[in-house]
Amino acid sequence: MNSSSIKKGNALALLPFFIFLILFIGSGVINGDFYELPVLVAVFIAVLVALFMNRKMTFKDKLDHLTKGAGHPNIMLMVIIYLLAGAFASVAEGVGAVESTVNLGLTFLPENLLIVGLFVIGCFISISMGSSVGTVVALAPIGVGLAEQTGISTALFMGAIISGAMFGDNLSMISDTTIAAVRTQAVKMSDKFKVNIFIALPTAIVAAVIFGVLTWNASGSIGGDHPYDLIKVLPYLAVLIFAVVGVNVIYVLIGGTIFVGLVGFFYGTFDGMEFLNLLGEGMAGMQELSLLSILLGGLVELIRVNGGIAFLLNAINSRIKSRKGAEAGIAGLVSAFDLSTANNTISIISVGPLVKQITERFGVDPRRSASILDIFASAFQGVLPYGAQLLAVAGIASISPVSIMPYCIYPVLLAVAGMIAIATGFPKFTTEKTSQPQSTQNRKYP
Repeated sequence: MNSSSIKKGNALALLPFFIFLILFIGSGVINGDFYELPVLVAVFIAVLVALFMNRKMTFKDKLDHLTKGAGHPNIMLMVIIYLLAGAFASVAEGVGAVESTVNLGLTFLPENLLIVGLFVIGCFISISMGSSVGTVVALAPIGVGLAEQTGISTALFMGAIISGAMFGDNLSMISDTTIAAVRTQAVKMSDKFKVNIFIALPTAIVAAVIFGVLTWNASGSIGGDHPYDLIKVLPYLAVLIFAVVGVNVIYVLIGGTIFVGLVGFFYGTFDGMEFLNLLGEGMAGMQELSLLSILLGGLVELIRVNGGIAFLLNAINSRIKSRKGAEAGIAGLVSAFDLSTANNTISIISVGPLVKQITERFGVDPRRSASILDIFASAFQGVLPYGAQLLAVAGIASISPVSIMPYCIYPVLLAVAGMIAIATGFPKFTTEKTSQPQSTQNRKYP
């Protein structure tokens, strides 16, 4: 295609992406399971469709663009971070760090604050292990047991667990959603965290207060012993602290993995070969996500050269009149994709490149765009009855995911807080010199 047609845009170039969404959503609707069709199959079919479009370009040139997009430095770095995060999480779980962290919280829970306590534990577990699904799977059985002992609604316990899990999904340094948000917007992990914490932490406090009010007169106790070891909790704290102060995330994850490995050797939990096997298992668990990122990177590049990205930008530009409008458009875009795909990571990876161009066009600070992406993707993911998180806790608790939705208080409040942040320009800060375009380097952002 010539340069003028690309500048003008081509709506037909978006067809492969709509095919991907139709396959992903359609299989979920027909089969009643949004995870039955492997997402890699859906995106690979979309890539094949894109390759056989645009007859004005040779097939070899289209393959070159596919591999160029798939192998973009940002995509490759994202894959490396995914693999390291998986390795750290696997070794931490193998050494018993997750169990110790859960038990540490359960040991000190006041009887009349069980729901609040479980929510707080969920916040800490999720921000430590970087997985909302892993958090709900670890805590849901505990919530079911507490519901049986106290007579408090099981759905309320599950809602508190979902709420805590989504807190970490939005903030954790090793969460795939956070990694995707910062890499697609080319910002530092610590910078995105500093923006998010001013929105997420007050929201979490309000959610805790609401959970406390709902269960103020409830009472009960947690039976049995809950042994914990503070040393096993330290690797999580170390990763969190060093990431927040701005240490490169690669160093943080490598150091955290070595630290938790040394803890395992100290306790004799595993030997050298078992440690290496845990590393391999953790990396293997991230393979699908890594391949998905690579294929989507190639697909987006094919859509771009065919004029699809230009068409979307022109369509958005005609409706957006201000920087706040651009931020609201980013929020709406990632929310719509999450509602469609039921996967907040896929949503962020999918719209990230387009959002990056929107930020450059309208002068949106990339730290804010990364924060907005993560906030709204996590918020909607936390209330979807067909999302992995609600399906997981509903299955463990043997209740309908719809019954849990009214108690997913934190995700709802997070969306409200995100909208308030867009409307008010909060938090306010002065942009530092970064790699963003010169026209936006010295501009002050509300």
